[in-house]
Amino acid sequence: MVLPIAFLADILLERAISHRIKLMADTPNTMESIISLCKRRGFIFQGSEIYGGLAGTWDYGPYGVALRNTIKQLWWKRFVDDRTDIFGVDAAILMNQNVWKASGHVGGFSDPLVEDLKTKKRFRADHLLEEQGIDPKGMTLAQMDALIKEKKLKSPDGNALGEVRQFNMMFKTHVGAIQDDASISYLRPETAQGMFVNFKNILDTFHPKLPFGLAQIGKAFRNEIAPRDFIFRLRELEQMEIEYFVDPRDEKKVNETFDALYAEQVAFLKDLGLTDSKIHKVEIAAADRAHYSKRSVDTEFDFPFGQKELLGLAYRTDYDLKAHTEKSGVDLSYFDEDTKARFIPHCIEPTFGVDRLTLAIIADAYTVDELVSGAGEKEKREYLKFSPKVAPVLVAVSPLLKNKPALVEKSKEVFGMLKKHFGRVAFDDNGNIGKRYRRQDEIGTPFCVVVDFDTIEKPEQAVTVRNRDTGTQERVKISELVKWLEKRV
Repeated sequence: MVLPIAFLADILLERAISHRIKLMADTPNTMESIISLCKRRGFIFQGSEIYGGLAGTWDYGPYGVALRNTIKQLWWKRFVDDRTDIFGVDAAILMNQNVWKASGHVGGFSDPLVEDLKTKKRFRADHLLEEQGIDPKGMTLAQMDALIKEKKLKSPDGNALGEVRQFNMMFKTHVGAIQDDASISYLRPETAQGMFVNFKNILDTFHPKLPFGLAQIGKAFRNEIAPRDFIFRLRELEQMEIEYFVDPRDEKKVNETFDALYAEQVAFLKDLGLTDSKIHKVEIAAADRAHYSKRSVDTEFDFPFGQKELLGLAYRTDYDLKAHTEKSGVDLSYFDEDTKARFIPHCIEPTFGVDRLTLAIIADAYTVDELVSGAGEKEKREYLKFSPKVAPVLVAVSPLLKNKPALVEKSKEVFGMLKKHFGRVAFDDNGNIGKRYRRQDEIGTPFCVVVDFDTIEKPEQAVTVRNRDTGTQERVKISELVKWLEKRV
C-alpha cells in the first residue's frame, strides 16, 4: 500500500516526539497562553465579548462545559451517590432577605475597598498591599489604611487613594412589581444557606441519624471589587458544597470527621489528576478565620500566578442553625432517639469551587514540549495533558483520508461504537492527520484512532491508536478497541 507523502511526513513528526529534549517551565506569559488556548479551542470565552465584555464574567464553550460537567459528575458520584449519609438538595437562588440578615451577610459580607480619588475607580485594599509584598491577613481596616498612607501607595493609575472602607459584595435586587424595603432580596453569595434553611425539611422527610450531610451544586454571585486572574475570581461562580452535621457532644469524633473530610477533599483532587506536589494544606489562624468558624483549613494550589486557595473546609459549629432558629422562630434542633436528648447539631463544611477547579485542571494540564524532528529541526508543541478521567474528549476518531468513502464509512462505524460506550468521543476529519493530532493535543484528547486502508483491506481490521503524551502509535483490532481503551482509562 502506498501512503500519501503528507501522511508519511506526519508519521515522522509523531516519531520525533520520542526525542523530546525539553519541557518548558512556567513563564510570566503562561496565563496569557492558557487564556488564548481556551478561547482558540472553545473552552472559555469572555462574557458579552461582542459588546466589549463584562468584567468578572466568562462564558464556557463546548469543551469547557464538558470539562465542568465531568468535574460535577465525579464530585456528585463521590460525595453523594457513593455514600449513604449525604442527601442532595437544590435550593432557590433568590431567598427571603431575612435568611441573609440571620446569616450575617447583610451586615458583614464585605471586602476592604479603596478608591482612586481622581478616576473614582475602586480597588481591593488588601490586593494593593499584597502587590507590594505585604501580607494583609488579620489586619483591620484602620491598619490597612494607615499602612497605605505610610507607604504612600498609589492606585494602579498612579493617583492618590481615599480611605479604606468596607464594601458589601452581595447583589441586591427586588422581588415583585413594588420596590420597597419589604421586596428586597439578594442573589445568593453562597449555596450554604439554602441547605441550612432546609435542614428541618430533610429531618421531617428522611429522618436521618447523625452524622449526615446535605450537598448542593449551584450558582453564587459576588460583586467583586476587582475580579482577576481569569476564572479564579468571578462575579458569577458555581459552587459544590456540603454541610455535614455532627453531634457536638463527642469532640473527638468531630475532629476525626473534620480530618476525614479534608482527606476526602484531597483524594478528590488527586482523582481529577492534579499534581500532588502542587497541593498544599494551610491551617487558618484564628484571627483570619470567618466569624462563624472554630477551625478552618484551606487547600491551596500552585496556579501560574501563585499559590492560591482552591478548596475550603470550615467547622461552622452551630452558628447557622442557631441563627436561623432565633430569626425565624422555627426549632432547628435535632432529637436523639437513643439518648432522648435534644440539641442543635454542629456543622462541618467542605467547599469546592467549580470554576477554580476547572482553572486548576487546565493550568496543571497545560504543557509545552520542544521536539526534535527526524531532520533535526525543533518544533514547539502546546497541549493540555488532561487525565483521561476529565478530558472533554477521550477519543477522537478519524479516517486517514476524508475523500475515501470506504474509510469514512468504517470510521463512522468505529465512532458510533466508541461514542455509545464512552460518550466523550469526537469525529474529526478536518485537515490532514498531522493537523488533527495538533488540534486534538490542544483540546487534551488522550487518544486518536485512525482508520486507514489496512483497516478495511486486511482481515484483522486493526486501527492505529496514537497516544497524546508519548506520540507512540499502536495497531489495535476494532473488536478489541473498547477493552484496550478501558484499561488505559
